[in-house]
Parts: sequence; structure tokens; C-alpha cells
Amino acid sequence: MMRGLIAGLSLAAAPAEACRLALVLAIDVSSSVDATEDALQRQGLAAAMIAPEVQAAFFASPDPVALYVFEWSGRYNQVALSDWRMIETPGDLDAVAAAVSSSIRSHNDFPTAMGYALGHAAGVLEAGPSCLFQTIDMAGDGINNEGFGPIDAYNAFPLGDVTVNGLVVNAADFEGEVNLIPFYMNEVIRGPGAFVEVANSFADYETAMRRKLVRELGVIGLSGWPAVTNRSPS
Repeated sequence: MMRGLIAGLSLAAAPAEACRLALVLAIDVSSSVDATEDALQRQGLAAAMIAPEVQAAFFASPDPVALYVFEWSGRYNQVALSDWRMIETPGDLDAVAAAVSSSIRSHNDFPTAMGYALGHAAGVLEAGPSCLFQTIDMAGDGINNEGFGPIDAYNAFPLGDVTVNGLVVNAADFEGEVNLIPFYMNEVIRGPGAFVEVANSFADYETAMRRKLVRELGVIGLSGWPAVTNRSPS
């Protein structure tokens, strides 16, 4: 049944020539994220993508990165903010950032179905461009509380060669602050060099996203060498 989530995806695969990385960015719009917080993460992601150090990381190699962005919440609530785009020029990156910045939240009243979001991302990658590496970026402010979780998703979907990194928004209640980082460390991230980046609040989202994008676009991450993992907020 879980594999059935992949069926019905009709994404057009972008042509790729020496694409070094297919990168899927997934942002959490579950009910624990209020309107102000959503604006901070949406605008923070858009700003991070065009920050000088992030642009330098995108264009550090002549081989391009393919980029896809979607928001997720409940079991069947995954909506693309920017379809696959090959990032070959600064203008391509500006276009994706503009699409994210101008996007309107699709839902605000569904729980956190991270396993379903990972299943959706698996289908997106299968339908997307052929690249040397594949990475999914899971950003969120809460643990899975709807449907199957990340571990079940990894057993059900074709994610064996995919690296999954996490951006923890450590801004929820006390229980969330205690359990969220271990949840991401133990159940969400996977693959060579996978890591967790921590935003200490939604106001810190842009800065944390900058750090994370630079790390996963860098030469060390793409080479498969282990990356240092953040186990606590810094």
C-alpha cells in the first residue's frame, strides 16, 4: 500500500548532462507550524538559496545540481513549490528562490506524516533527472505523528542509494525540544555523510539552511566522505 504513493506522480524528468546531484528540499507545513513561522521558513529558504556562500557551493563544479522543492504535512498533503530545475546559472537559482518566496501555503491543519513525505520524495527522485548522487532534505519542527514513520518508509520505498539529511527546527514545546534531535538522529537521517543541522528557532531558519546547503553541496559531501554531525544546537 505504501508503494502505491509513488503511483500517479507525473513529473517530467528534466534532461541532465553530467548532473552531479539531485536535491529534494522538503519543508514542514504541519499544524504545529503557525502562519508567522511558515513565513519565516518559506522566506528563509528562498533567501538561503541565493546567499553568496550557497551560490558559490552550487557553482563550485561545472556539473550542475538539479533542484526540487515541496511542502508536506499529512498523509496525502505534499505540494510542489518548484518542480525539477537544473541549476546551471544564477538565474536558475533566482527563479527557484522566487517560486518559493511567492508560494502560498497549501494546508495548515494536518499532522506530521514524515514517512509519507519520504515516500513522496522517493517518487519525485524516480521521476526526476539522472544524477550522480541523490539527496533529500527533511526540515521540520516535530516528530512523526501520523501514519508510518521514516524507518518504515526506508523499508518500503527505493531509497537505498539516497542520502537523507535533516534540518531540525528546535522551537516547539519542551517535549519537542527533548525528543526532536534524537528522533532525527536515530530515525530520519541516513546514507554516507548524512547529518542533522539545527535551527534554534524559526528566526534562525535561514542561517541554518545556509549552513546545511553549503555542507551538502560541498565536495566532501559529494565524495561520500563522512561529515561531522550536529548532535546538539550550536
